[in-house]
Amino acid sequence: MLRRSKRGSGRPTLADVASHAGVGTITVSRALREPERVSNALRARIDAAIDALGYVLNPNARALASARADVIGVLIPSLTNNVFAEVLRGIHDGLDDSTLQIQFGNTHYSADEEERLLKVFIAQHPSALIVSGIDQLPATRRLLEAAGCPIVQIMEIGPDPIDMMVGFSHFEGGRAVTDHLLGAGCRRIGFLGARMDPRTQRRLAGYRALLQASGMFDEALVTITPLPSSASMGVDLFRRALSKAPDLDAIVCNNDDLALGVLFECHRTGIPVPERMCIAGFNDLEMMAVAYPPITSVRTPRYEIGRRAIAMARAALDGERPEPSVVDLGFELKIRESTTRARAKK
Repeated sequence: MLRRSKRGSGRPTLADVASHAGVGTITVSRALREPERVSNALRARIDAAIDALGYVLNPNARALASARADVIGVLIPSLTNNVFAEVLRGIHDGLDDSTLQIQFGNTHYSADEEERLLKVFIAQHPSALIVSGIDQLPATRRLLEAAGCPIVQIMEIGPDPIDMMVGFSHFEGGRAVTDHLLGAGCRRIGFLGARMDPRTQRRLAGYRALLQASGMFDEALVTITPLPSSASMGVDLFRRALSKAPDLDAIVCNNDDLALGVLFECHRTGIPVPERMCIAGFNDLEMMAVAYPPITSVRTPRYEIGRRAIAMARAALDGERPEPSVVDLGFELKIRESTTRARAKK
């Protein structure tokens, strides 16, 4: 039985054709206005649905559809942060063979700015949208749900994707690095966090959950700030942490630049690493491997997130919706001398 979304005259709509063919409305629109960009098999399915439903193209609707730009909008919280620079490189590399263009928007970690930029992007009828994180404001989420194009949320995974999602669990990342430090014999493990965006908070939650389960959590071990992350901020937070808990024997840093600041301060004050203080970072930027001693860090798949996000968006545009729609790329704990006490004693 054919189901139609009857509007006014009751004639079949573009959405009816898409549903009958098992594709998105964007794909049907593309097949009608740019058939050369759709595979022969897919065009045959859409043509069969059009014939079965008796669909007649509305020239006004066609004019509106043709206004959709060959642009993919990308919203990220920072254009200078090395973490997002790698994501952007992956997105760019994933478009090497495409006529699609990228338009970037910098939200500056502001939910309100994200909503404002999204309104600007949607008004330009983008082919797809890539947005950072899973914590959009309700109004922003409604905008994305009504955007009429593929949506990919990146950097995280969660139970309620708007459309598609690719990333990893920041909670599990925070938990894993804390577990490693416990296994290394550390018992007074501090956490340093800056900016405190939702991803930072989930890393903190993973750290907290493991220490609470181990009976070792102490609120005095947590030292955080809403200010941006930097090596100098790492120095400041570490000094504050030691003033609250002088018996600290390890530090989980929310970002690698904080970890580097901790290492600098340990060198300055004569605190031996890792014998007296173990240090771990998050993201595993290049500087972690070349520090002295090299610093343990959670390696995150930033470049691959960008590549996979653009591949998912392009597949959806071609009517080949990716399965699964939520992709967990995981993370890797890179263990180095900053947390390897046995090696340091040899």
